[in-house]
Amino acid sequence: MAITVNIYYKGKDGNARKFAEEMIKRGIVDKIRAEKGNIRYDYFFPIDDPDTLLLIDSWENQQALEIHHGTPMMQEIIALREKYDLHMTVERCVSNDFAENCSDKAFIRE
Repeated sequence: MAITVNIYYKGKDGNARKFAEEMIKRGIVDKIRAEKGNIRYDYFFPIDDPDTLLLIDSWENQQALEIHHGTPMMQEIIALREKYDLHMTVERCVSNDFAENCSDKAFIRE
């Protein structure tokens, strides 16, 4: 069962974007994407809120996420969040595969 964590980073004066740019420049994003169990690690910017950054972070299971949280690069991420004075809101989702007879399927265009 996959776990997806949506993290909203909120900052001022473009700091959320600077954080994402530094994460990419330092190669931290590529290292996370290469970790065993990582499904997705992508940043998005809401069209109506330039001071917020959305991270969609998905893992195969809780164990993979916990291993990630125990890596030394987490300390780098924490230091960058402090550097850019970012505050976070988090949504955690556990996926369940769509059943073939799921009524929601009628609303999804593939």
